Amino acid sequence: MNKTVSEAIKYRRSVRVYDENKEIDTAIVEKCIQLATLAPTSSNMQLWEFHHISSESMLQNMTINCLGQSSAKTAKQMVVVVARKDLWKKRQQSNSTHLKKLFGEKDKNAYSPREKFALGYYQKIVPYIYIDFLGVLGYFKFAFSWMTGLLKPTYRQTRKSDMRIVAQKSAGLAAQTFMLAMASEGYDTCPMEGFDSLRVKRSLKLPLSAEINMVISCGIRKPEGIYGERFRIPFKEVYKKW
Repeated sequence: MNKTVSEAIKYRRSVRVYDENKEIDTAIVEKCIQLATLAPTSSNMQLWEFHHISSESMLQNMTINCLGQSSAKTAKQMVVVVARKDLWKKRQQSNSTHLKKLFGEKDKNAYSPREKFALGYYQKIVPYIYIDFLGVLGYFKFAFSWMTGLLKPTYRQTRKSDMRIVAQKSAGLAAQTFMLAMASEGYDTCPMEGFDSLRVKRSLKLPLSAEINMVISCGIRKPEGIYGERFRIPFKEVYKKW
């Protein structure tokens, strides 16, 4: 029986050792990845990819790439979440095509104000935010936004580095959604940041412009795979109510 959202959140732990005698269903892992694609994403750009690893040879290769840590060595499967900021033009076009299909083919002047705004967002605003040239254009946009911000609230994250962060945040939301979906199925995961990103890219045949968000190992926990009771800073130290 699947766990509720609250149960899945409480059940999820970063598991360092999996039971090598217990298999997990590839189809269920794929279903959890599909659920991950429903995560929130900035401007619905979906600048992510999910690489599902289940073959023994690739798992061994990835274990080496993940520095031989036990959560990789004992994993039954892995999922690599990749931030693909470099695909923004393709995703922009996909969103524009979807909106035109949703609104129906009609003359440009026949669109309602709301429809014009939505189409204009992807045809004008998104390119303005993402287009850059060696990082130089981003600083001009950054300076312009700060001057505008002296007079009114404005969007300031317009540099190349800012858009990398945007893509990584969306990928992180998807990764967490995946791990909670896995927890709801009674499966365990561990988000790993200890890996050789260049070798991971080579193994997955990714371009240099792609960025690894995290490698997530998957399996069924062993009791010793949980390193003690969960520790969290007291809630009152992190909760600020205004």
